[in-house]
Formats: sequence, structure tokens, C-alpha cells
Amino acid sequence: MTAARFLVVFDADSTLIRNEVIELIADEAGRGAEVAAATEAAMRGEVDFAASLRSRVKELTGVPVASFDRVKSRIEPTPGVTTLIDAIHAKGGLAAVVSGGFHEILDDIAPALGVDLWRANRLAAAQGVLTGEVDGPIVDAAAKREWLTCWAAENGVPMSRTIAIGDGANDLLMLEAAGLGLAFNAKPAVRAAAPLVIGPVDLSQVIPLLP
Repeated sequence: MTAARFLVVFDADSTLIRNEVIELIADEAGRGAEVAAATEAAMRGEVDFAASLRSRVKELTGVPVASFDRVKSRIEPTPGVTTLIDAIHAKGGLAAVVSGGFHEILDDIAPALGVDLWRANRLAAAQGVLTGEVDGPIVDAAAKREWLTCWAAENGVPMSRTIAIGDGANDLLMLEAAGLGLAFNAKPAVRAAAPLVIGPVDLSQVIPLLP
């Protein structure tokens, strides 16, 4: 296998896409406002991410799996995302996503945007509706860092040639571990801690930083 020249790992919600997917799913249960407030607190780092995610997913109990198509139709890719991913590929790099969101949505969105590798949480379902539980280990801050380092090793990329891009407190560990960590569309605590902040909500602004 030929080694990639570099690796760019994105967060998904509010980074790769403009939305917070859990809020869109919660809308299907009429609980969007409550879940949005809890998500905002988690992204600011005010509460433990895993505990917050479990409590927010519990609010999704009873949402039909069939409603995912409606959720997907509401997804808005972040401006500049395909331009950036095309540039990553043109320069011999890989584009990856690691998300505290959900495979049920990302499995369609990621390949449509040209993403090469992705990992997210899974929602448990039974008889066509969500059970309100996460299926399997939670993708939290530590897991995001682990996937960054794992993908780099698997593809022959030194950590010095990795870039991580995220907006929330659960992205901070991977931003610190990457060769270059970029706070994008980020919460105040993340802007304060990240090595570099991208101001405009336009991912094409990252292109000049590619190795």
C-alpha cells in the first residue's frame, strides 16, 4: 500500500456539516430545543461528553428509523468542504472524519462529500424505532485522538503531517495530538486552546495550510 502524503481529520457536526445531527433527529421526536441546549453545553466542555450523549440519545427514544431519510435531506455541507477535500486528494492526502454523531447519517454524508475514512457512534434500534441507547463504545475526545493516530499509522503518515479540524471541547485532544490543530467555527474554549483558529465559516480557507 502506498503511504498517503498527509492526513486531514475533521469533526463532523458544525465542522464538516453546518448541522448538529442529534438535534435534527430530536426534532423528529419534538425534543429539538432541549437537546440543542444540552449539545451546546457539551460542546463548550461544561459537562462530560459521554454522559451528555447518553442522556441526549435517551431523548430520541421512539424515533422511527425511517425518519433518517428526512434528517439526511436537512444536512447542509459546510461551505468550501468539497473544494478542500478535492485539494487534499490532489495533493496526495487522505480526508477522514471522526464524529460524536452517528454512522446512520454519516455513512451517506461522508462518501458523498469525498471522505475516505470515517468513524462515529451508532444508535441502537429495535422494531424500526430507536431504543434511546448508544450501540457500542462512545466516540468521545479520547477516541477521536485514538482514531487520528490509528489512521495515521495505518496509512504511513507521520503525526507531524496530520491536521485535525474541529469546533467543540471533545475535539481538543485530537487538535493537540495532530501536527496542526485547527479550531473551526469553534466554541470559545476551543478557540482559546487551539494552535490556530480559522475565522470564516469556509473550509476552503484551510487549503493554503495543506502540506
